[in-house]
Amino acid sequence: MHDIRLIRDDPSAFDAALARRGLEPRAAELAALDERRRAIATELQAAQTRRNEASKVIGQAKAQRDEATAQALMAEVATLKERMPALEAEQAEVSAALDAALAAIPNLPAADVPDGADEESNVEIARWGEPTAFDFTPREHPDFAGPLGLDFESAAAISGARFVVLRGGVARLHRALAQFMLDRQSLENGYQETAPPLLVRDEALFGTGQLPKFAEDLFRTTDGRWLIPTAEVSLTNLVREQIVDESALPLRFTALTPCFRSEAGAAGRDTRGLIRQHQFDKVELVAIATPEQSEAEHERMTAAAEGILQALGLPYRKMLLCTGDMGFSAAKTYDLEVWLPGQQRYREISSCSNCGDFQARRMAARYRPAGEAKGTRFVHTLNGSGLAVGRTLVAVLENYQQADGSVRVPEILRPYMGGLETLEPA
Repeated sequence: MHDIRLIRDDPSAFDAALARRGLEPRAAELAALDERRRAIATELQAAQTRRNEASKVIGQAKAQRDEATAQALMAEVATLKERMPALEAEQAEVSAALDAALAAIPNLPAADVPDGADEESNVEIARWGEPTAFDFTPREHPDFAGPLGLDFESAAAISGARFVVLRGGVARLHRALAQFMLDRQSLENGYQETAPPLLVRDEALFGTGQLPKFAEDLFRTTDGRWLIPTAEVSLTNLVREQIVDESALPLRFTALTPCFRSEAGAAGRDTRGLIRQHQFDKVELVAIATPEQSEAEHERMTAAAEGILQALGLPYRKMLLCTGDMGFSAAKTYDLEVWLPGQQRYREISSCSNCGDFQARRMAARYRPAGEAKGTRFVHTLNGSGLAVGRTLVAVLENYQQADGSVRVPEILRPYMGGLETLEPA
């Protein structure tokens, strides 16, 4: 959400930031709505003041038996009473139009975000590890992991496309990955383990920016709740409509949850395998910070996600997303892309974003600076994947595959699998 006062004060800077996102200027339109809203408020206040003043004078005129003045004032009050509801209705309509317009505009990009229209303009920041070398032609996971327990046919019969049943060794490996990630993020990286609701209300999704613009990407229940597309929604809303003491910041949360996405805009993409599913597990990272802390917190969060890939021995690269490829709520985003030998390319496995105060304004989430008794400021919110469990499973399967169809278990996961070293095909 954007502050109309900042837009009013520097409309050219706002429009320039929108242009970096590939959007048309909006400052003049928004300022006009705001001006009309304020004009109505001024007129309404003046009408209320005049009505109160006239009502007092009516009594005085009647006490002095000045019927002419009393009648004139009563007529004026009656006119004001008729006018005021119309003003109130117009005020509500204009305010709603302004709020809706502001809510539909994405966050403005940070100064160090590269300009660009799409992923082709993303900038590689770093690379870790070398693509795995094989003495055979590596395969994509759907082509060899069926005998290991990857069952798309049963899932399709039960639920349709973009679902999977995990059985046996693959199910155990999936669980080991999730538990390892959660342990690493909570026990070593300082994120508080949290078990949040999977069903949320409109207000929660509005706060993090999924609503109203991206409703078609979500699943809604018959009682009006929504299945979370990411635990970012539940975790970030823990500070909704709260004032946090500065001494408590930064707050860091992590959660392992199922995530649900309709993938409405992904028709025809990644139709094979686990890369793009309607339901998947993810370990989410969320931080609530002061503006002064948020940049360092962003780097820290990204490093926490990178640490999982490094511990698993999975080659990856770190990308700084350009203005045209960032999500709606993000001011700056790093993507981590893991190497998939079967596809012979890097694929996104984590996004870590600094949202600045964009979500905080939508949630009315504030903090009280130390030493200030009354003043409050908006917090900064950050979120990232630490990691998406299904995509990490894909990366492990493909990078640790053997010519005979078996898969070596990464050393870091073996304690979670009773010492098992290899998944053997059934």
